Amino acid sequence: MKMVVLGTGYLGATHAACMAELGHEVLGVDIDPAKLAKLEAGEVPFFEPGLSAVLRRHTSSGRLRFSSSYQEAAEFADVFFVAVATPQKKGDYGADLCFVDAVIDNLAPLLDKPSLIIGKSTVPVGTATRLGRCVRDLAPAGDAVELVWNPEFLREGFAVQGTLHPDRLVLGVERPGSGRAEGIVREIYADLINDGVPFIVTDLATAELVKVSANAFLATKISFINAIAEVCEAVDADVTVLADAIGYDSRIGRRFLNAGLGFGGGCLPKDIRAFMARAGELGANQALTFLREVDSINMRRRTRVVEIAREICGGGFIGSRVAVLGAAFKPDSDDVRDSPALNVAGQIQLQGACVNVFDPQAMDNSRTLFPTLNYATSAFEACDGADVVLVLTEWEEFRSIDPAELKTTVRSAAVIDGRNCLDAAAWCAAGWYYRALGRPAAPRGANASVVTK
Repeated sequence: MKMVVLGTGYLGATHAACMAELGHEVLGVDIDPAKLAKLEAGEVPFFEPGLSAVLRRHTSSGRLRFSSSYQEAAEFADVFFVAVATPQKKGDYGADLCFVDAVIDNLAPLLDKPSLIIGKSTVPVGTATRLGRCVRDLAPAGDAVELVWNPEFLREGFAVQGTLHPDRLVLGVERPGSGRAEGIVREIYADLINDGVPFIVTDLATAELVKVSANAFLATKISFINAIAEVCEAVDADVTVLADAIGYDSRIGRRFLNAGLGFGGGCLPKDIRAFMARAGELGANQALTFLREVDSINMRRRTRVVEIAREICGGGFIGSRVAVLGAAFKPDSDDVRDSPALNVAGQIQLQGACVNVFDPQAMDNSRTLFPTLNYATSAFEACDGADVVLVLTEWEEFRSIDPAELKTTVRSAAVIDGRNCLDAAAWCAAGWYYRALGRPAAPRGANASVVTK
């Protein structure tokens, strides 16, 4: 099938490449010439494991190409995926839909034949119905142009796997049972459906709510265990053992019960805020007031790491050297949007410390966002002469560091495990003062050698 993907950012580039992998002919459309030039050369403008190989394979085969022309897009196909960003509005919790609206405004007037527009962007409930009316008003083909919503559920670091082997496919249609749009989407995803991926067809509003509800639940689960971590810190309990214990309950499960610095990135924070804002517009604001506390708990964890680091540095940061290992909001990504790690690094620097940052993939993006921080070329360089080391993104490279070797480079052997990802016993045995969120200051045990300041 021939199809167009409008928007070639993280979502759009991944979706375009994976649709080509499924055998379709794909045209990616964007207004950013620099981004298009990279994609046409088979280069991914961001880091995502496995995506480069898929992109190069299909730009080389001719199954995937790119353009800045809406006219070319309208002539190329009659199936159009909308995959543009919906960032948080400046000074507001709501979602900024200017990019989604611009796509419809530019595309719809060119549609003079039966066509299907498939939304993938995360949007507030009610957006699809509004856009459907707009499309019918603007398109020469009128009612022959149908708009449906097929929300994305990508996880950065697992985007290719998540697109080609998703947990489920959700399709929201304006008239459930009408058949035409559903048939086209089933054809697009035929290989996945044949492999047993659940395919759920519903109305537009439910499809829009599925994505934001999933993100709200995930954010709540993460903030729940971080709230429990606050209690554990107050009584010297261990949240990691607690999470293991409650995770055996099949009603709860262990996944995403990892206490630490909390969530960030370009989706979860802005999506739960937009969900709250939309609920307020609909008169259902009380239903989601708990998400304000979810957001608040998440932000408090960042402040807590700064407090622990200040305590280790003797009550103040003036004259201290702080190493921050990690800048991306999660491993296997170069995404620094609303990164907890960079937020902490910035707060510590503002309080007078010399902060040295290292991340395996996110250095360029970090420099753009926080140009005043110091950036090292390796973890060991970042830790040279440090009074405290903060591990804030759980890259495997950091998890596997030899603590005995790293100890030879620092001024004071103190580490804050912001993700509860290190082997605490091994670090203590190597002579480090170990701190983590929701855990005792150092593991208890005969083999633990605790160093205090």
